Amino acid sequence: MGVSCAPFDAMPSSWRRRARRLLEAAGLDIRRLSPGAILAVRPRVAGENWFALEKRLTSYAVHGHVAALIDMYDVNLVVDVGANTGQYGERLRRAGYTGRIVSFEPVPDAFAELERTAAADPAWSAYPYALGREDGTTTINVVPGTLSSVLAPTRFGAKRYTRLRDPVEHEVPLRRLEGLLDELLAGTETPRPYLKLDTQGFDLEVFAGLGERAGDFVGMQAEVALMKIYEGMPRLPEALAVYESAGFEVTALYPVSRQSQTARVLEFDCVLVRAGKAP
Repeated sequence: MGVSCAPFDAMPSSWRRRARRLLEAAGLDIRRLSPGAILAVRPRVAGENWFALEKRLTSYAVHGHVAALIDMYDVNLVVDVGANTGQYGERLRRAGYTGRIVSFEPVPDAFAELERTAAADPAWSAYPYALGREDGTTTINVVPGTLSSVLAPTRFGAKRYTRLRDPVEHEVPLRRLEGLLDELLAGTETPRPYLKLDTQGFDLEVFAGLGERAGDFVGMQAEVALMKIYEGMPRLPEALAVYESAGFEVTALYPVSRQSQTARVLEFDCVLVRAGKAP
């Protein structure tokens, strides 16, 4: 499979024509995506690997979409819940975001790496908390990778992701985001925060912990499920109803994962904004 995006329009016109002829002669289908970008695909090979193609294109699209919204809505604080080792914050920096980032990650090993990454960035803070609807402690089921969760896996989830079958339990501090928000916003002039949730089925519990302070956020994103990987996780209709009732409106839904045998979507990355907060 040959897939690439390039600053095509930046080339002189004679170079563009020559490059297009060479790519087409190599059996590539050329699509102009936008000013400054093209897509070159070897159709047969790409068709045989459409899962991988879609996943990479979707990943590129969602991060570009979020970066554009953060710029459009003048976001100056990103609250990154379920940060793992800091991948999301690093992508924001690569996209050009220079504002504050506050990341939360309760898994000890992941937090240690997140803390090292954030320490090199004066505008990035990290906290070793799980977030939920109340203060206290909770047990998190730790597994390799990014699938650790406060929730136990469903039979479907454990069958699909075998690592979920043998978690290591850790007791971690649980905090309500509403009680932390004033501290997080302190020092940010005219705060315009954005909320990112990726907590493996626990997003609505985190959101409930915001209470009325959800109204402070100009935008947010969360994973919304169609097929339950964890016990008690909400499905898309329930989650979306909660976010919309809080005043958020959808700007995009991107597939995160699929069931390979049926092509059914397991989860979407849902991006939302508070339209009345647009500058």
